Amino acid sequence: MDINLRAWLTANLGTNKTTTTLLLVLMVVVMVILIWWLTKKILHYVIPRLTAKTKTVWDDIIFNDRILNSLSTLIPVILFDQLLPILFKDSTSFLPVVLAGTDVLIIMDSVWILVSIFNSVNEILSQDERHKDKPIGSLTQLAKILTFSVGAILIISTMIGRSPLFLLSGLGAMAAILLLVFKDSILGFVASIQLSANNMVQVGDWVTVPNYGADGDVLEINLTTIKVQNFDLTITTIPTYAFISDSFTNWRGMSNSNGRRIKRAIYLKIDSIGFCDDDMLKRLCKIALVADYIQRRKEEIQAYNDSHKVDKSTLVNGRNMTNVGVFKAYIEAYLKANPNINNEMMVMVRQLPPSEKGLPLEIYAFSKDKNWKAYENIMSDIFDHVLSAVPYFDLEVFENPAGSDFRRVVG
Repeated sequence: MDINLRAWLTANLGTNKTTTTLLLVLMVVVMVILIWWLTKKILHYVIPRLTAKTKTVWDDIIFNDRILNSLSTLIPVILFDQLLPILFKDSTSFLPVVLAGTDVLIIMDSVWILVSIFNSVNEILSQDERHKDKPIGSLTQLAKILTFSVGAILIISTMIGRSPLFLLSGLGAMAAILLLVFKDSILGFVASIQLSANNMVQVGDWVTVPNYGADGDVLEINLTTIKVQNFDLTITTIPTYAFISDSFTNWRGMSNSNGRRIKRAIYLKIDSIGFCDDDMLKRLCKIALVADYIQRRKEEIQAYNDSHKVDKSTLVNGRNMTNVGVFKAYIEAYLKANPNINNEMMVMVRQLPPSEKGLPLEIYAFSKDKNWKAYENIMSDIFDHVLSAVPYFDLEVFENPAGSDFRRVVG
């Protein structure tokens, strides 16, 4: 075929061997371009119509424009690579160079197709609820790195005309350099496996990483990084291995539970704490939430004092109720009566060790609504009420004196 076509061109056009070769190259290039154009048109016309007829989504994602464009390029390049030895078998100096170039193009296009497929697989699996908690991005990134590495080895071996095994045999001497270059990728891959195996973090989890100033939701888990969108809408990128080497808080347990914890204290002035006399108890009995508590405690205390013949002419003798104790019982009864508090979880009011700020009285409970805004509103309503109720129990809330307080004393 090559001899006849070359002879026909030489006889009819009166050209020399070099000109004939250039004309053959031009003809092949035009033919390849034409085939490329036809292939692209056919693929973009046929494939989308076939995938549109199916009910599945994965085929629409895989056969995207990137894949179709790469396939339309790969087909004519392969054809060009097969025609060259036939058309230019006599051009011993020209043929190896062109064949090496077409082989490199085939490898590069094949690598790009594989990378596009990995991107499509990542997109498909990321949309599947069963795989949302898996580090799919890390695995696909590792696959792309391996694909690029194999492609680079094949391209270099094609260009130098040596076997890929020749290059692989020399990688042992480059192991230290490769470990240094791919340190983050290696650490990230190992960390991804550990995170997945131990179910430590998932996409959508609320995490707090103090060392990196991150506090928000996990957007993406990749081979080398994890992206966290903070509540101020900024994005913090954290190395994947940092979730193994450093400490972090995952709030998934709270999100999956039946309530969100409220844990906050008010500070009472210690000099406002005292025993309850009869007049105070009579007044406090008008408060509905503690009326039954006061009556029950009065009976218990009276029975104890009578059995031990306690001299009650002095209030400190025997057992007595204190205003802070009654107030503590009132807060607990108020929390249990609050429809926004989950009474199936811990509801507690406790005293913390006294300090220079007074006596801390801590509320420990769980709100039913875990939404951040609703949670803050519930907690605000509770402490608005509790702080407003403090004076009814002859107690005072501690606060550091301000300049106006000193002016009143001086004035």
